[in-house]
Amino acid sequence: MPSPRKPFRINVGFIIHEEIGKNYDFPFAFESVTLGEDLELRNFEGIINVGKTPQGLVVQADFSAETTLSCVRCLVEFNHELNWTFTELYAFDKRSETDSGLILPEDAHLDLESLLREYALLEIPISPICREDCQGLCIECGQNLNEKDCGHRPEENDSPFAKLKDLL
Repeated sequence: MPSPRKPFRINVGFIIHEEIGKNYDFPFAFESVTLGEDLELRNFEGIINVGKTPQGLVVQADFSAETTLSCVRCLVEFNHELNWTFTELYAFDKRSETDSGLILPEDAHLDLESLLREYALLEIPISPICREDCQGLCIECGQNLNEKDCGHRPEENDSPFAKLKDLL
């Protein structure tokens, strides 16, 4: 049973003494959880499968959650669904270490919060948009054009390349 203060710290000591190929599932479900100091997730659920290999313990994870993002076009906050999976190896010793550099701690407790955070952050778009047809803000007055049209129109371009637009 995970600790309420460290819900993603799991004891895998019993798996170390199992035969190769043996694996166990650790399900997670939280109405709300914060990863790190700034990533707040809602409807968080998923499962971690830990299996023994000759090199170490392989951790396979599959998670989903919701977070609140701000649209880069209209600045409105909206809910965004995240889905992420990952597979990592916690090596028994330095000889079996992978590029990620994960070594099984001596106390056989894996704290997976930082891994969950890193992979969740990779699923957040760099430029989140609330919807495909978001019109953004008026560059003249700042009105959200999704709510109403302010009547401002973009000025004709004085660029020497403006005539090329007519060819399209």
